[in-house]
Parts: sequence; C-alpha cells; structure tokens
Amino acid sequence: MPARYSKTPENPTKSVCAKGSNLRVHFKNTRETAQAIKGMKLRKAQKYLKDVMEKKQAVPFRRYNGGIGRKAQGKMHPCHNGQAGWPKKSAEFLLNLLKNAEANAEVKGLDLDLLKIVHVQVNRAPKMRRRTYRAHGRIGPYMTSPSHIELILTEKEEDVKKPDPKSKAGSTQTAVSSGTEVKKIAN
Repeated sequence: MPARYSKTPENPTKSVCAKGSNLRVHFKNTRETAQAIKGMKLRKAQKYLKDVMEKKQAVPFRRYNGGIGRKAQGKMHPCHNGQAGWPKKSAEFLLNLLKNAEANAEVKGLDLDLLKIVHVQVNRAPKMRRRTYRAHGRIGPYMTSPSHIELILTEKEEDVKKPDPKSKAGSTQTAVSSGTEVKKIAN
C-alpha cells in the first residue's frame, strides 16, 4: 500500500515526496527546524541544515520557544526575540529525508537545482514510555516525544519576466500628440 500524505502535489509528475514515521527525534525541535526550511530550494536547505549541525546558522524557535535562550545568530531571523538554537538531531533526520527525496527525484528524472520544498509537516507520534525512580519508592514517567515527518518537493519553473509594453514587436500603438492620434508600428 503506498504511503498517504496529508497533501497531494499540484503536479505529481513534477513532484517528489519523502516520509518518515515514528522517528525518535523530539517533535518540538523538529517542527521548528522544518518550518525554517519550508519554501527553500533543495540545495539551499541541505546547506542550511549542514550549517545548523556545525553551529554556523541557527534555527529560529517561533512557537515552541519556552525556555529557549536568545542567541546572537537569532538576529538573522526577525520576529522571534532572538530565540534560536541548533537542534542537531532534528537537522540530521530532515537531511536524511531530503536525501531520500533527492534520490526519488533522480529516479523521476527531475532537475535537482529547480526542486523547492513546498510542503513540510511534522506530527506527534505516539509517546514511548519508560520509567524513572523517584523519592520514597515512587516511580515517575520518562516519556519520549517521537515525530512523523513528511516532505513534498516540486520542480518550479524559472519565473519569466513580463515583457515591456514599449518593446512589443509587430503591435500597433497609438500616441496622442497635440490632440491628434498618430499610429506607430513598432518593429
């Protein structure tokens, strides 16, 4: 049975998908990292995630930012009070998913330089339970917060600029000068 995605791409022949389920990586960190790469081209996203792993660039924490300290690298991303971090494990998992999507694109024969991340979704997976030992003989929960991640990349065509209306070839233009109309034919 093929994997189901929450969104179907507009043009399936020009799109590739990658998905990971029940991944042992923190949901909140992964969500913030995924939002940081959303809308990027494939090569730029791979470079960004490698820089995050080497602490050259930081991931802005916008929603799940309780207890996240402010970093100097956080100033590069506006509107979040400088709260940023370097979630290495989340970056590794997303980099592996991008690598999988890249392989899928090669099989489909798509141009890797034109691939853009159009959809990223991170969901909470069922928590995994362990135990920790507390004072007075009690036992407390020791849970993990795994994630489901899905990516959709689409090959975007180069944007074509709208031509100048003055440089149209073969069209007729009218010009008004001192109240009389004069027809000009542009070549």
